[in-house]
Amino acid sequence: MEPILTKNWGKPNSRKLVTYVESGGYGSLKKLFQMSPAQVIDEVKASGLRGRGGAGFPAGVKWGFVPKNTGKPVYLVVNADESEPGTFKDRAIFENDPHMLIEGIICACYALSSHVCYVYIRGEFFLQWEIFEAALQEARSNGLLGTNIKGSGFDLEIHTHRGAGAYICGEETALLESLEGKRGLPRIKPPFPAVKGAFGCPTTVNNVETIASVPWIIEHGAKAYAAIGVGKSTGTKLWSVCGHVNRPGVYEIPLGFPFRTFLQEYCGGVWKGRKLKAVIVGGSSVPVLTANEAMQVNLDYESLQAAGTLLGSGGMIVLDETTCMVAALDNLSDFYHHESCGQCTPCREGTGWVEKIMNRVDQGHGLTEDLGLLLDLADNMQGRTICTFADALAMPVRSFVQRFRSEFEEHIKLGRCPFAGPEWM
Repeated sequence: MEPILTKNWGKPNSRKLVTYVESGGYGSLKKLFQMSPAQVIDEVKASGLRGRGGAGFPAGVKWGFVPKNTGKPVYLVVNADESEPGTFKDRAIFENDPHMLIEGIICACYALSSHVCYVYIRGEFFLQWEIFEAALQEARSNGLLGTNIKGSGFDLEIHTHRGAGAYICGEETALLESLEGKRGLPRIKPPFPAVKGAFGCPTTVNNVETIASVPWIIEHGAKAYAAIGVGKSTGTKLWSVCGHVNRPGVYEIPLGFPFRTFLQEYCGGVWKGRKLKAVIVGGSSVPVLTANEAMQVNLDYESLQAAGTLLGSGGMIVLDETTCMVAALDNLSDFYHHESCGQCTPCREGTGWVEKIMNRVDQGHGLTEDLGLLLDLADNMQGRTICTFADALAMPVRSFVQRFRSEFEEHIKLGRCPFAGPEWM
């Protein structure tokens, strides 16, 4: 497969404009400015490109929701607040090929008739922010941003906004609140951002990888992109892989690729000659799969959903046979309780209760009834809050307890971790 997103990665000076142009970068603009904005939206719709930030909603359809002729400015906001544990593929785009993102922003803004884009970047990504700012300056100096881009009559400016490290600001409406200078609390919808988003104006929020995929679609056509992948899961996907593998990193593969092959050929298999125990496929917020389930699944939206999990953001965490699943869930519950914004009671209280129960079980003081209580809490958290943050803990809780119940029961029975000796206590 010819890479789409990673074709320049590893080249000397891949962050520089000259390297990007030599590889055909900004080539989509000639074709772009010969199309109408509506034609660009239709092309992206026909490509089947889906949001790569987690939800998987069709990008072109989302663009089509923006109302026309409201008299208000239209904004594109790029969500670069990559904070899902296990996910680091957007960061890699900034580090390796920032001009691909800029070209994608130009294409998307033209389609939306937007003349201002905000890139909301995670505060910890200081190096990545510096790289992107340098790329923006190169683009401006060469007539790729600003007034009358390449004689097209289209004007565009891109601004970066650094976040403060809150996981909740990865949720698009909390991101918009933060962008406006307020506390990052998710908004009740409707109204949706397409109608009333940033500063009360029509807004589209898209993930970094989503926008970076657009130039290839414009240049090569929707049919060429739709021919990659499988079914409704078209194109390629970046997977950030960490955990117990020999070659962790970021990999680009066509959607529909078998996990078994991906694990062996790309990730080098499970490290230290150990056996696979579990896989969190799409970032810490999606249901975990057992080794047997994972080895039979293909990496696309529909296959993963049929297997009882979600593709999410593509943040894959591989766990070997020595992993204590109780300790793993305890770690996740600490994270989600800490990061809850506290706006909704089921999330604020639910994440705290899950953390207390998991701390107790992990420390050897759990009760058998705790497992039923965890499942009840998950049922009362999921789908009952303004955003899907509560779901992001409820789904792991339910899947960990149901798929690895015997391990939780043994942990409780022994009063200690079965993967440690008596000195554990």
